[in-house]
Amino acid sequence: MPVKQSFMDAALEQARLAAARGEVPVGAVVVKDGAIIARSGNANRARHDVTAHAEILAIREASEHLASDRLSECDLYVTLEPCTMCAAAISFARIRRLYFGAEDEKGGGVVNGVRFFEQATCHHAPEIYAGIGESEAATLLRDFFRRKREGA
Repeated sequence: MPVKQSFMDAALEQARLAAARGEVPVGAVVVKDGAIIARSGNANRARHDVTAHAEILAIREASEHLASDRLSECDLYVTLEPCTMCAAAISFARIRRLYFGAEDEKGGGVVNGVRFFEQATCHHAPEIYAGIGESEAATLLRDFFRRKREGA
């Protein structure tokens, strides 16, 4: 299945909305049969929940939509390399393909850090496509944290 920039654009829109709420600008969408079935941005601060990452929230929404905890026919588009917690959720949900934008050298768990999907204890590893919309995703994050440092 070819990468659809429109799906990453939708994830980027969720990241922009998260930033507007004061959340770290990460967005995610779940796609099944060429249609978005779930979308979310980070909501850690609003929900007072360390697990309220965009990926987790989108997976929860997709699972409710499909009435299934298995999303084996679904693809996930996310603007930032998932952390280890999110990589585990992606694995447990049996996501078919993971597309992500910017790498996260400090907190990533896919191509950086623990490289969750390469571990012997990982039960399911999706196909991984990195660098989709990377420039815009990285710019959103850099600008967000620059504004935070400047007190804006």
